[in-house]
Amino acid sequence: MMPSTTRVEVAIVGAGFAGLGMAIALRRSGREDFVVLERAASLGGTWRDNTYPGVACDVPSHLYGFASHPNPDWSGTYAQGSEIHAYLERVAAVEGLGDRLRLGTAMQSADWDAEHEVWRVGTSDGTVVADALVLACGRLTEPSIPDIAGLGTFTGPLFHTARWDHAARLGGARVAVVGTGASAVQLVPELARTAAHVTLFQRTPAWIVPRGGTAYTDAERAGFAAEPAGLAGLRADLYAEGEARFASRSGDAAASASARAIALAHLEAHVADPALRAALTPDYAFGCKRVLLSDEFYPAVASDTVTLVPDALASVEGSTLVAADGTRHEADAIVLATGFASTRQPYADLVRGESGATLDGHWSRGMTSFASTVVAGFPNLFVLNGPNASLGHSSSVLMIEEQAAYAVRALDLRETIGGVLRVQASAEAAYTDEIAAAAASTPWITGGCRNWYVDERSGRLTLLWPGTVDAFRARLARADGSEFSALPAPLERRLA
Repeated sequence: MMPSTTRVEVAIVGAGFAGLGMAIALRRSGREDFVVLERAASLGGTWRDNTYPGVACDVPSHLYGFASHPNPDWSGTYAQGSEIHAYLERVAAVEGLGDRLRLGTAMQSADWDAEHEVWRVGTSDGTVVADALVLACGRLTEPSIPDIAGLGTFTGPLFHTARWDHAARLGGARVAVVGTGASAVQLVPELARTAAHVTLFQRTPAWIVPRGGTAYTDAERAGFAAEPAGLAGLRADLYAEGEARFASRSGDAAASASARAIALAHLEAHVADPALRAALTPDYAFGCKRVLLSDEFYPAVASDTVTLVPDALASVEGSTLVAADGTRHEADAIVLATGFASTRQPYADLVRGESGATLDGHWSRGMTSFASTVVAGFPNLFVLNGPNASLGHSSSVLMIEEQAAYAVRALDLRETIGGVLRVQASAEAAYTDEIAAAAASTPWITGGCRNWYVDERSGRLTLLWPGTVDAFRARLARADGSEFSALPAPLERRLA
């Protein structure tokens, strides 16, 4: 049987927040000729993949959703992972995206066909030919597995938080957790309730502030449903709070000092042991690494159930785990809370642009773009949630909505300039310089830590947008189409 070929105007890769957000934007603009490719058997992205105990969002629930799809039924201030997954499934159903979704269909290659000016996307279920390609693959999809000597000799369950093994029996077991980032901070208190003991390997402590929040009552949820204007007002208030938070994350002296004091007071209130408190105190600037929210992590670490090892896991000898400080610890199971391949996106090696070079090659010194969305040398390509489109202070969904709106405007422009959107290399370089200048004095660059926002190959900030959401919206609004070449490059050369 011959492989099938599908012809569409727009092919979207990924069915998480970014992919669905792009589909919604296309629909709102009157475009119906698109397909959404998803390698997994269901949609949901991050919130499908991460099912570890305690998984939740640290952005207020009423801000962590599409503006066009408010949800009055969130259970509380912060939504659980399963709730967010269900929300995305509901959005797809309400939008009627079922016939546009191709689940279980992995992108295996994507090549720009210069002769026909289309993208040819090879998938596990045939070929998709598209005028435009949208990569909505997410930035935190492939688990980062540390290179630890002897890890393969471990005799018990061993898995990453994003690939949780629900068959593993951890109740009453000695569980080792490697890493103290966002996932670990949520996971460790849950494990401490049921495990015989938890050994936590901490390479670098995090700045942690109180989470707070409450569960919504039935009456409150009914009120949200009955008064959409009130719900919109709550979202606006949460948006304003998020924008105000940018100052403390980006290095404003007064705001950072205030937030740092809150974090230290939070630590002191829950950890009485001076030595343990010292081990949990960061030695880098507030905001340099992702600031975490938790009311339960410090009490759990201070309990008799958890042992903090203030060093990295160096090697594994069967069931014995050896820290970099030489201490030895026995474990029945290991959970890797070690983050993701963030600065080098795994999909980038599959995408070949106009010169035949891969997107990964183009990004060999770190991700670059114009408007955090389009890339020189890759015509009619849009990357959502990619270069400099993440936030450290508010909801990433807000950024996705702005990128999707920009992509729709660019598609409107496409026919005007000959059907092909070619980003000028000079526009990409200028935008990259803008980012570098804005980031130069921030804690992400100067704060004395190693974070996943900065590409280790160049030292550039490549994940975070170094500004507010308002500033991002304004920057994209200033993109007037001059970032694109008016004529195909070969024709320009012939006319010169």
